[in-house]
Amino acid sequence: MKLRELFTPDVVNLEIESESKDEILKELIGLLGMDEKSEAILFKTLKRRENLGSTGIGKGIAIPHCRSLVVNRLRLAYGRKPAGVDFKAIDGNPVFNFFLIVAPPLEVSNQYLPVLGKIAQFAKDPEVPEQLQSISSPEEFLKLLEEKAQ
Repeated sequence: MKLRELFTPDVVNLEIESESKDEILKELIGLLGMDEKSEAILFKTLKRRENLGSTGIGKGIAIPHCRSLVVNRLRLAYGRKPAGVDFKAIDGNPVFNFFLIVAPPLEVSNQYLPVLGKIAQFAKDPEVPEQLQSISSPEEFLKLLEEKAQ
């Protein structure tokens, strides 16, 4: 399965407004269109994961991820904060691009870890961080995934 197939324009936000790590996580969760209780549970789970160590992998990219019962299938979202934010990334630099991954605890398709790996691989492409900064629509984001991601 290609990364492009897991994203739709409605889960892409190129203008994240939040200024803090917690608020950005909430804004990303909001893209999934869940009820308030599910969003709260998911936020706590993601927060717990972040407390183990930041999911900021460097080069301006973070991949917050977790497993949770509030979803019944693999769900992804992408957010961009053009000004960047301190996300306690491994390289100490601001994070501009956020790839949210949420999967149910027992997932038949078993895509959670492969998708995490594919996003990390996509992010390692030396051109990708700059290209992510220059896209101007969700469709351009999807096109970039189509071209660069496996």
